[in-house]
Amino acid sequence: MSALHYLADGFAVALQWHNLIYAFVGVLIGTAVGVLPGIGPMSGVALLLPVTASLTSGLSPEQAAASALILLAGVYYGAMYGGSTTSILLNTPGESSSVVTTLDGYQMAKNGRAGAALSIAAIGSFVAGLVALIALVFLAQPLSDLALKFGPAEYFSLMILGLCAVSGLGGKSMTKALIMTVFGLLLATIGIDNVSGVARFTYDIPDLYQGLEFLTIAVGLFALGEVFKTIIEPDGESGQVIKVGRVMPSLEDLKKSAGPVARGSILGFFVGILPGAGATLASFFSYIFEKKLSKDPGKFGKGAIEGVAAPESANNAASGGAMIPLLTLGIPGSGTTAILMGALLMYNVQPGPLLFEDHPQVAWGLIASMFIGNLMLLVLNMPLVKVFAKIIETPSQYLLPLIIAISVFGVYAVQVSTFDLILLIACGVAGYLLAKNDFPLAPLVLGLVLGPMIENNMRRALTTSNGDFLIFVQKPISAVFLGIAILWLVVPILLKMRGRQVVINEEA
Repeated sequence: MSALHYLADGFAVALQWHNLIYAFVGVLIGTAVGVLPGIGPMSGVALLLPVTASLTSGLSPEQAAASALILLAGVYYGAMYGGSTTSILLNTPGESSSVVTTLDGYQMAKNGRAGAALSIAAIGSFVAGLVALIALVFLAQPLSDLALKFGPAEYFSLMILGLCAVSGLGGKSMTKALIMTVFGLLLATIGIDNVSGVARFTYDIPDLYQGLEFLTIAVGLFALGEVFKTIIEPDGESGQVIKVGRVMPSLEDLKKSAGPVARGSILGFFVGILPGAGATLASFFSYIFEKKLSKDPGKFGKGAIEGVAAPESANNAASGGAMIPLLTLGIPGSGTTAILMGALLMYNVQPGPLLFEDHPQVAWGLIASMFIGNLMLLVLNMPLVKVFAKIIETPSQYLLPLIIAISVFGVYAVQVSTFDLILLIACGVAGYLLAKNDFPLAPLVLGLVLGPMIENNMRRALTTSNGDFLIFVQKPISAVFLGIAILWLVVPILLKMRGRQVVINEEA
């Protein structure tokens, strides 16, 4: 019961009037950060980090650290909420974890169900936030010990499993999905190699030395690709306004979403604990899992509400799970949690095993504030669903310039580079052509995100084994992940071959 006692002390900190204001400001800014592509939670938290120093100047060191963390964490999980808005309404993912939401969320919007999609995203995110925080209170220590057992070989195999599993997003052809995955991995190798310092596939173009910016690729493929499709292939109804329809989800929608929300919350939390995996892998895994469980997998990608509920729950739960290695081990699992760790160190608070003993006011105040912040987000976002949903009613001649403006602003703001704008247009054309020929875009994006992590973990694992590749099968957890990955690819092929053989025998 000590955990509940400490949590009660945390609420005493979080419910102080100034901390309530910080929590509200944090989630409000976070929602805006999530809605606008190009900023993202990492940039949002980084931009506010110096601001917290002046905001908390009159407080004691312990109170200042708690208040600063409450504000910055609010931006972090608030951005997870906001990221679904443009994904659903404009097919424009603000960050990598929002990519999966575009697959069904945008289709729901085009089918006149934007309100239901936004509502389910908000409800799913709220439930996932609660599940993750309850698990954080009671499971932080044992789960952090488990996460320590994951070495570079295990992370490499887990990410290979993620890439193989993404073949489930491959539409009609697994071959096309795997081609796009490999293409994403190839794009991820462009730039200066971090270990050797060798320029790879840069062709003496200085703009390529830093590699390709994820946001440019994702926004180009999804948002601009859809713009080109609308311009080149008008459906004859472009002058008509798309109707939003019912804003609140029906009982049937809630019933269909209950299972995906619960499963996405649990899966997202456990994936979030693993440093480096994060919300992106969690959202992909949850979507694939729901598609595999579904009695009618063909509806995914055509506006299935489960395809919105699962990934939105998973990415929010992952942000809660990511707090475990940060707070208990001092290991940041993502760029955003690395900045949060920097904030702790800035206030002379050392994250790690002694954090809960030495600075209980900071640790438990932060956890309690996340409960309050999630409730604030639900209260803030549900009334705004109707306002956001009206965006889809804008006629295409006004909506398309808006999408282009948001895309250009978001991409240019990241690195202030005209090269990125040229790349954005090229990716838009590629996105249109690939989608037209039934090449799935999501595997390419996942390959681009996971490529550097896979390469780094493979190198680290081979360094510890003196170049022996057997390390990936000698480690039990790694061998299990690789075994599942192979089965994921082989079993569908065997089933397809068996089905063909049955047809041939019947014809004979």
